[in-house]
Amino acid sequence: MRRIGASDGLPFPRDSPDFGDYELKYLSILIPFVLGLTVLLLSEALAAAAFVNALCQGVLFALVVCLPLYRTERMSYVDIGWPLGIVLIGLVTVAVMDGHGPRVWLIGAIYLFIGARMGFMALRHWWSGHLTVELPRYAYQRRRWKKAGKANTMLAAQTEVIAQGAFNASFLAFPALIIAANPAPTFSMLEGVGISIWLLSFAFEEIADRQKRRFIRVQRRVGSADSVCDIGLWAYSRHPNYFGQWMGWNGLLIAAIPAWLSLYRHESLLVWVGLGAGAALVSYYMYNTLVYYSGAVPSEYYSVQKRPAYADYQQRTRRFFPLPKDR
Repeated sequence: MRRIGASDGLPFPRDSPDFGDYELKYLSILIPFVLGLTVLLLSEALAAAAFVNALCQGVLFALVVCLPLYRTERMSYVDIGWPLGIVLIGLVTVAVMDGHGPRVWLIGAIYLFIGARMGFMALRHWWSGHLTVELPRYAYQRRRWKKAGKANTMLAAQTEVIAQGAFNASFLAFPALIIAANPAPTFSMLEGVGISIWLLSFAFEEIADRQKRRFIRVQRRVGSADSVCDIGLWAYSRHPNYFGQWMGWNGLLIAAIPAWLSLYRHESLLVWVGLGAGAALVSYYMYNTLVYYSGAVPSEYYSVQKRPAYADYQQRTRRFFPLPKDR
């Protein structure tokens, strides 16, 4: 990957009439997240916390992701920055939001737990040297850039990792900030259902991760490191851990519904609708990320090459939803 030099790797001068179109090809990925952040900043109840969170995310990603990417030309540092950004959302929620105290602390603690768990694993991988080479899911992005005609790979990489930070600054903060804005002194049944779904989904994800780690340890002992994990939950989904993670976010969205309804009295109709739409988009973006962007699709591209039996596993096991596959 070549760094941006004096000419920025552009095929035409900056004063060319085509320069704007060239920029848009790279920067368009940021547009939805800018719109999401705009909605948060227009909200009377959430603007202060959204501003602080966006500022913190910008500093975090600049230091932990963008600068290391520029120096090493590897995107993999986003695996550290993204979960630490979730930790920041939790901290900002507790520090700035003034809803019902136990509710604020509960959703803040959930975000802290989600981010710290993934962040600890990412830092352990970095410490053990796994980030000295680009992780396969980010190496796969270069194939997409080539297909999209993005010749300036450094600019493409920087805009994509910035988009991850913008996701933390916008849509991923919606559930936490909305829930923490609710002043109701008691928890509703829908909140209980949502939090229960999150707990069950986390347990599902953790069981899947433990089964995979145990399988890998056993296969390494017997000298069969290229075997396909198809035990336990992995017999019903090729990525049950991703499914559990996605369902956890859906649980938090359900828990946010009562708080969102209560905001109707305090926000303009346009902002209120925007907050609901922005929260709902968390499910879409997480599904897209876990299946297509950096999850199942790039993972399986390399798995098929490394494990001869993986193609058969694809045929007999669903990719995402853990259900028996029709024969």
